[in-house]
Amino acid sequence: MASLLFLFVFFFSISSCFAHSYNVLSFGAKPDGKTDATKEFMAVWETACASSRPVTIVVPKGRFLLRSLNFDGSKCKPKPIMFRIDGTLVAPADYRVIGNEDYWILFQHLDGVTVYGYGGVLDAQGTSLWGCKTSGKNCPRGATTIGFQSSRNIVVYGLTSLNSQMFHVVINGCHNVKLQGVKVLAAGNSPNTDGIHVQSSSTVSIFSTKISTGDDCVSIGPGTNGLWIENVACGPGHGISIGSLGKDAVESGVQNVTVKTVTFTGTQNGARIKSWARPSSGFARNIRFQHCVMNNVDNPIIIDQNYCPRSENCPRQVSGIKISDVLFVDIHGTSATEVGVRLNCSPKKPCTGIRLKDVKLKYRNKPAASACVHAGGIEAGLFQPNCL
Repeated sequence: MASLLFLFVFFFSISSCFAHSYNVLSFGAKPDGKTDATKEFMAVWETACASSRPVTIVVPKGRFLLRSLNFDGSKCKPKPIMFRIDGTLVAPADYRVIGNEDYWILFQHLDGVTVYGYGGVLDAQGTSLWGCKTSGKNCPRGATTIGFQSSRNIVVYGLTSLNSQMFHVVINGCHNVKLQGVKVLAAGNSPNTDGIHVQSSSTVSIFSTKISTGDDCVSIGPGTNGLWIENVACGPGHGISIGSLGKDAVESGVQNVTVKTVTFTGTQNGARIKSWARPSSGFARNIRFQHCVMNNVDNPIIIDQNYCPRSENCPRQVSGIKISDVLFVDIHGTSATEVGVRLNCSPKKPCTGIRLKDVKLKYRNKPAASACVHAGGIEAGLFQPNCL
């Protein structure tokens, strides 16, 4: 009740500020899911940009067929913009229409944008592209469903992303971003459909979110500084991953990341840090995984600095990523494999300051094992063989 009251007060106050509103229906958009409304949506955006007052763009209930959209704020008059989505935005059924675009929906060069989507759905209709990719045919890479780039002061509430072609949500080069009540839904075998990807961004928070997908629930890329993840349900998927790091020889690091109160169910990994097995100037430090529940997870805790998919450009090399000051505390539940804690660090840059406290993982009703290489730190309350 308190949280509902908070949201009511929050959005009442926002609505009073965003008094000037534009409904996409007034610009000719048809909510039938068949008529292309791309031109009408862009006309609404241009009108909203030109306004000197705070504005709300309203997408009412119904289905709106859209090709790729670029909501660029570089020419907008400075003011907050709310995008209220009550209906469903649907991508073309033919994946080739947007399949070669970087994004289906992109917000960029903005200061103060809110996407409010309780009831709102972004349906990218990506299943046919997934089938193309798994068949081995020549297919487009696929578009990320929604991205925020080179922007600040972003809020995303309650939006649902369904069946993305590629990543669902990307935060790139942004500052001060809050995502809350977001849902990400895709099949467990959908390729490259990361739920939320954050890179080159600072002061980002993800709260009360459910992610079911075929790749990382949250992936954290180079240049991330100040990320808070709390109260997230992950599964199916590949877990919450810092990395892959070290793809480039000169690369920004990842620091000040907290992952708290997360439940992983049937995922490939739980808390993961991974880097390519090749030289790099990057790093990962001051990382916290706290109060996490593992339900039948293949690799509940894993640091892998020998990532080398398809053995391309990295055989017989070692990672130059420096991993330090990483805390795993109150991690409990079940491992789907015998080894519940796997720390496979670089011989060139061994992991330092790895701390495990109150880690209680079971495999077939017995304590799961640990396997650690080139990892140094302190264990406390760890019910596995000492491996540090």
